[in-house]
Amino acid sequence: MPDRRFTKQDRLLKPRDYSGVFSQVTVRVPHRHFLILATPNTLGHARIGLIFSKKNLKLAVQRNRMKRLVRETFRQQTDLPAMDIVVLGRQGLAELDNPATHRILNELWQRLRRKARRADTASG
Repeated sequence: MPDRRFTKQDRLLKPRDYSGVFSQVTVRVPHRHFLILATPNTLGHARIGLIFSKKNLKLAVQRNRMKRLVRETFRQQTDLPAMDIVVLGRQGLAELDNPATHRILNELWQRLRRKARRADTASG
């Protein structure tokens, strides 16, 4: 598996980047613990934004651990479509251990690819 860096170009940085995803969601990947929203971009590569609230993860250490795990699994995905992606955390995340979280996230990235392909063929 190639080791890719997680650079500034891989992140949604501005509030308008996030609001663009929320206002034009084309792909939605729900899960009990996560929700992934995505919209195509013109950059040629995927970018990610993370939202983990205190309501769902009380402690900063829990929020930081989840962000780290999501970034790590995102970084390992080499063939994601050119999309702006927002990952939201839901309740119950604190109880997940790292291997379970990795499994769930890898499955969600696969589902995102499939749904993006379907959305692309439906619109084009």
